[in-house]
Amino acid sequence: MRALIQRVTEASVTVDDTIIGEIGTGLLILVCAMDGDDPAKPETLATKISKLRIFTDDAGKMNRSLVDVGGAALIVSQFTLAADTSRGNRPGFSQAAKPETGRALYEQFVRDVSALGIATATGSFGADMAVRLTNDGPVTIWLDV
Repeated sequence: MRALIQRVTEASVTVDDTIIGEIGTGLLILVCAMDGDDPAKPETLATKISKLRIFTDDAGKMNRSLVDVGGAALIVSQFTLAADTSRGNRPGFSQAAKPETGRALYEQFVRDVSALGIATATGSFGADMAVRLTNDGPVTIWLDV
């Protein structure tokens, strides 16, 4: 699985002019299931993200995790993270998991993050979404597991 995480002070997802998910302090997690991902990947990714020490401590150092700060996660499916831009000008997405598999792995990832005691909100798999965020730092990290 592949994820792009952004530390935020707030984030939301809107579908058809309706906010369907929003958080305050925490992480916006854009996630993509890749072709060949197995059922263990969502838990591995969730655990890794929950333990990343990317929130500042009292000394101003990135030394606290999402769990440590009691932050939330806004989790949005985004197959375009699988874009292959190595040839031509039109990205290819053949490295992304098929929609049925992608949905199952995305939903499992959401459950795995929630099971770690992290408040979660989500986008809508496969929908045309508008994502709004205030990136804190900015801190943006790419993860492949």
